[in-house]
Amino acid sequence: MSLKYAVIGSGALGGFYGGKLAHSGKDVHFLFHSDYEYVLDNGLKVDSVNGDFHLTGINAYQSTADMPKADVVLVCLKTTNNYLLKSLLSPILHSGTVIVLIQNGLGVEQDVASVFPLRPIVGGMAFICSNKIGDGHIAHLDYGKLNLGVFQGDIDPVVEQIKNDFTEAGVPTEVASDLMQARWQKLVWNIPYNGMTVVLNTTTDRLMSEASTRQLSYDLMLEVINGARACGVEVKESFADKMMELTDSMTPYAPSMKLDFDYKRPMEIEYIYSRPVKAAMEAGYAMKKVAMLESQLRFIQAGLSEI
Repeated sequence: MSLKYAVIGSGALGGFYGGKLAHSGKDVHFLFHSDYEYVLDNGLKVDSVNGDFHLTGINAYQSTADMPKADVVLVCLKTTNNYLLKSLLSPILHSGTVIVLIQNGLGVEQDVASVFPLRPIVGGMAFICSNKIGDGHIAHLDYGKLNLGVFQGDIDPVVEQIKNDFTEAGVPTEVASDLMQARWQKLVWNIPYNGMTVVLNTTTDRLMSEASTRQLSYDLMLEVINGARACGVEVKESFADKMMELTDSMTPYAPSMKLDFDYKRPMEIEYIYSRPVKAAMEAGYAMKKVAMLESQLRFIQAGLSEI
């Protein structure tokens, strides 16, 4: 089975994952925004720790109205742009199109399903250090694993094919048996490091090298794990130790929320912080440290909006 892919949001995530698929010979169609003209003339360049590559003559578009209908749509937009999905996706969906949400946070699948209630939907968790550093130019700094989990639809064979396509493209990919567990596990890393790099205006390596922030990172992780458990999702405490070790070995990194802050863009506070805090509270557990971090980020975001 040969799948036709559409990539919506061809930045740090979409440019890398879609680029890897296209580089391996898969049929991939990219939606670009401000750098559309540049990519038409110069192609898409990916500088990767696993080997650089440069794609020329790629299928680049400025509007989904001009794109072919796809078997798989990889949504790699920031969740702050999800209000655009109905208009963006409708022209490229056929009766069996699978929507894969490679996005951060909790509740994205539920919200997209409310817009596309009969569509097969898959959650995608990317553990990667990747930044867009220029027009049509992605820097892949570390990691790259992709975890997929079915939210709705009887689509196991298609998801297995997606996994195989990514694997053939050199992307370590797994299919999670429990999507909610995978989502909460991703939050164990996202919640401490996205928010704290913004609030303290720093990078992951500095958080880990200072005893006070190292301990706070770990405390936040444990709080997220307890929040998951309150919601009926089992995440072992040892997972926090694993994330600490992984961050210790990670290249110094500014997560996506830190870059959004630096460039005065809207931050993904709703799905990464507000939704998990609310879900845990409704289940009877208060994630107090996470809620405080959320409040600080809301304050900072309000200040950015005034600039």
